[in-house]
Amino acid sequence: MIIVDRPEALVVGYAVRTTNAAEADPARAQLPGLWARAGAPGAFAHVPGRIDENLYAVLTDYESDHNGAYTQVVGVAVRTAARLPEGMVAVRVPGVPALLFEARGPMPGALVDVWQQVWSHTESGGAPVRAFTTDVEIHHPDGVDLFVATLPSFGEPSGPPAQVQAAPA
Repeated sequence: MIIVDRPEALVVGYAVRTTNAAEADPARAQLPGLWARAGAPGAFAHVPGRIDENLYAVLTDYESDHNGAYTQVVGVAVRTAARLPEGMVAVRVPGVPALLFEARGPMPGALVDVWQQVWSHTESGGAPVRAFTTDVEIHHPDGVDLFVATLPSFGEPSGPPAQVQAAPA
């Protein structure tokens, strides 16, 4: 793991609110359905202004820590989100210092292993301290790059939390 300056991004996609405990229970898990929806052929074909072909998973709006509720948005990075496609939200991912973890190998196992490293780091009180503001997975042909927001050394939150904008009704 290394510390990098994560660049700002704007992501448009589908969102769910969940917890890690709910995701561990197949009867309550929402992420498989979210990923199935996002991974469907043409799921983002009607999203204008895409900047690349990667899928982005933004974890934000943390209730507390890795044991509390959070929002996950799975979508694509865009230049602007002036008009949101029906059923989608936009989330601004602030540019902040972040721990970079790289998941390579068979998925989803490699990504699960990386998240376990993150949770171990968090629970051990390792430095730098996790901010629980906005974390981002960038899924690309070589694997997944996971950016975990950290607190600055003086203990203040690193940047503002992401802002999620719902699709117009």
